Amino acid sequence: MSRIVAVHGVLPPHRHSQREVTDMVARTCLPQGSDRRVLDRIHGNAGVRSRNTVLPLEGYAGPHDFGTSNDVFIRAAVDLGAEAVRGALRKAGLLPTDVDLLMFTSVTGIAAPSVDARLVGRLGLRPDVKRLPVFGLGCVAGAAGVARLHDYLLGHPGQVAVLLSVELCSLTFQRDDATPANLVATALFGDGAAAAVLVGGEHPSRAGGPEVLDTRSRLYPDTGHVMGWDIRSSGFTVVLDPAVPDVVRRYLAEDVTAFLEPHGLKPKDIARWVCHPGGPKVLEAVTDALDLPGSALDVTRRSLAETGNLSSSSVLHVLRDTMEQRGPDPGSPGLLMAMGPGFCCELVLLRW
Repeated sequence: MSRIVAVHGVLPPHRHSQREVTDMVARTCLPQGSDRRVLDRIHGNAGVRSRNTVLPLEGYAGPHDFGTSNDVFIRAAVDLGAEAVRGALRKAGLLPTDVDLLMFTSVTGIAAPSVDARLVGRLGLRPDVKRLPVFGLGCVAGAAGVARLHDYLLGHPGQVAVLLSVELCSLTFQRDDATPANLVATALFGDGAAAAVLVGGEHPSRAGGPEVLDTRSRLYPDTGHVMGWDIRSSGFTVVLDPAVPDVVRRYLAEDVTAFLEPHGLKPKDIARWVCHPGGPKVLEAVTDALDLPGSALDVTRRSLAETGNLSSSSVLHVLRDTMEQRGPDPGSPGLLMAMGPGFCCELVLLRW
């Protein structure tokens, strides 16, 4: 089996309380003099205490077209991505020249050459490193990326693969947009990056970390409308349907149960839940659907409170925090999971 030997998360430098972000959104999204009680309620119920952004808050006040915001994305993604990969390799005790595959994922900006290509020389990766830039998976990409690296390493068991996620969600906030979807997005999403290092089963690395035992991908029928982007001249405009928790309640329990059954496991046997922090209502739906104890998603809720929803980077931050905890007995099962546009779900069975 492949093994996750290190995860490193980074945040951009500008840190704000939820109240500071709420006040900025009121200035930039609501008509002057309008009642802001709905905005205050949405932000107050988001489960977020603080967030980091790539720009200072005053940087979001003026008009930004797609090109301007995307230029900021490229510069910051390369900087944050380099920091994340260096930190993860350092934790793993590996060198940049040890990396055989670099997968890069984001859904908050685009670049050609891609961000991974721009990092090869900067990080000192080998010129023959395999690269795989991925766009469009959204929040599910952290879990899907781990799963796809596992698939690769099954065929290349002596190699090293790195997943890099950079999500600068604040650059997608739409000014002068008081729609419920935009206000919810401004309440939940923050900026951040993370890198995970995986090694194949024959790699000599002595670094610890959970093994990847199995993966499962599911795309749910007739749900493509519930999450994604509308792409306009002003950039990425969020599509976020209130039905997302209902979709989770309808499908997740059946998927998880069917995934675990061949391994002789049930949801109650999972010792560590590594769940993407989609938002309070989504986490409530996950807890209800799987009949989890109240503390099962504590690490996820804490991540949401401290950094907000970082799209694909979030589940990797939760994975890092879970790996750093003193946990259950060696050999205990864990489940990494995330959901995203499609609407889809990705499950990764782990063994600590």
